[in-house]
Amino acid sequence: MRKPIRYVAGVAASALAVAMLGVATPSAVHADGHKKMIDGPKVTWRVSLWGKRRAFTEGLEFISTEAKKRTGGNFNFKLYYGEQLSKSKENLDAISVGAIDAALFCASYHPQKNAPLNVLDLPFLPLANFDVMREVHNAVYAHPAAKEALLKWNAVLYQSSILPQYEYMGRGKPPKTVADFKGKRLRALGGMGRSAKAIGAVPTTVPASEVYNALARGTVDAIGFPMTYAFSAYKVDEVAEWYTTNMSLGTVNCPIVFNKDSYAKLPQPYKDLLEELKLPASAVQKESYAKKDRENLAEWPKKMTPITIEAAAMAEFRKQGGEPLWKDWVNENKGKLPAQELLDLVLKTADAACQKYCK
Repeated sequence: MRKPIRYVAGVAASALAVAMLGVATPSAVHADGHKKMIDGPKVTWRVSLWGKRRAFTEGLEFISTEAKKRTGGNFNFKLYYGEQLSKSKENLDAISVGAIDAALFCASYHPQKNAPLNVLDLPFLPLANFDVMREVHNAVYAHPAAKEALLKWNAVLYQSSILPQYEYMGRGKPPKTVADFKGKRLRALGGMGRSAKAIGAVPTTVPASEVYNALARGTVDAIGFPMTYAFSAYKVDEVAEWYTTNMSLGTVNCPIVFNKDSYAKLPQPYKDLLEELKLPASAVQKESYAKKDRENLAEWPKKMTPITIEAAAMAEFRKQGGEPLWKDWVNENKGKLPAQELLDLVLKTADAACQKYCK
């Protein structure tokens, strides 16, 4: 029996990770300990994002700040929030035509465009924590099938902007059991939508920027979102009446991608810098999530009802909505992509990563 996955961000561990991962490699550090400045031409990259600055984007904020600092202002990795450059569901299209240089997108927004990545969105995968997710996502993004799928859109995968495990937050009568979700309209993306169907719920895809109104107006009964930061970032916690604490439904993968031509033109020292910033950016993002968890979990019980589903009921839910749906995904994609190979890669990498990070 698989144990429920919980997203746990250790405060001390996160702080240590930031300190350790933030240290540049020896070749990038002067003898006095300061990070080496990088010479190069003036380059401005337009990076398309949606929503406002939040924990999810803190890794990109770190990259933007460091790129400018380390190049004396010459490499401007400029972040555009609020869909200023492109709609969230159209970022990959904008990348493909060279309208932008880099962007975030979530694979579940248009699964047909990035089919190999959808393996990461399957429900109840054994992605035990942030570090396990990082290694699993990196492994899938490095797979030839994933690279080839994105190249069709003139996109180069950089790394994942990792999202914590999902929970539900909603209005109306609180669900006390898994059975109580039957008939509820749930914002449930990707594989989580499939698992919602397995228990009789009605899944719907609602862009993050529209979830507040959807819940407030009763278009949906509950929102599936990354726990805990996203609920507060999009103010869902201002209109909700209850939230689940232990469902750990799965997550959605949202890669950072570069326009292939923009990346090809980038000077090699700038490419090296972007590679160097990957791990420290992830560490910053991890600590940002931990900070929001501390804040939210201290306040939410005062204004909403926390719902903990009985362990046996969750085990049955995982039995119905987990591995059977993995097999369905593999069967649906036979002859189209190496689906079983990708699923095996996820499970093998998760197991190996958990040996390091689940202690």
